[in-house]
Amino acid sequence: MRQAAAGPAAYWAPGTPILWRYRENGGERFHIARPVTVVRDDAELLAVWLAPGTECVKPALADGTPVHREPLESRYTKPRTVRRGRWLGTGVLKLAQPGVPWSVWLFWEPGWRFKNWYVNLEEPLVRWAGGVDSEDHFLDIDVRPDRSWRWRDEDEFAQAQRDGLMPARTAERVRAAGRAAVAAIEEWGPPFSDGWPGWRPDASWAVPSLPEDWDRTPAHVSS
Repeated sequence: MRQAAAGPAAYWAPGTPILWRYRENGGERFHIARPVTVVRDDAELLAVWLAPGTECVKPALADGTPVHREPLESRYTKPRTVRRGRWLGTGVLKLAQPGVPWSVWLFWEPGWRFKNWYVNLEEPLVRWAGGVDSEDHFLDIDVRPDRSWRWRDEDEFAQAQRDGLMPARTAERVRAAGRAAVAAIEEWGPPFSDGWPGWRPDASWAVPSLPEDWDRTPAHVSS
C-alpha cells in the first residue's frame, strides 16, 4: 500500500487501494466493507472510487432475507450476519472532508450521465493504515443536478431510535449535522462546486480485491 508516510495519519497516493468500512449500529463489529481506490487524499479531502463489480461485505438477516425486504418494524431487531457480494450497477465516487460528519457520493447512469449527489450522514471518518472507518447515521440527503434536494430514509432514522440503536442525544447531533449539510448544499461550495461530475477513473486502475481480514481491528485501536 502506497502512503506518503507511515501511520494512520498518512496521505495515500492516487491509485492506492484501501477499505471504506462501517461499524454496525449499537455494536463494535464491522458490517460493511468496500474496497475502493484513492482518487485524491490531502488535508482538505479524501476522494475514493468504488468500481463496478467490486466484492464487498454487507449486512444480511440471519434467516437469509435481504435487509431491504424486511418490514421496517423488525428490520433492526432480527438477528443479523454479513455476506459477500458484488457492487452492482455503475461505480460510486465518495468524497469526505476531514472531521465532517457526512460524506458526499456521486452516482452516474450508464454512459456517464450524471445522476445525483447523495449526502450520507455518518460519524467523521477515522483513518488507519488500511483505510477509513465510520458508523452510518441512517438519515441521508438526495441532491439532484439542478441543486434541489430532499431528505432520504427519515423512516429508518426514526425506527433506529425506537429500536434503541441511536440515543436521543446522538439523534439530535445527527439532525444538527443534517442542517449543516443542507446549508452547505444551498451555499453550493466544495465539494459540490468542484466539478466532480465530470471526473472519470484512471483506465489503468484494477478493481481492488476484498482482503480475507477485512474486519481486522486497526492497530491504533487494539493496542
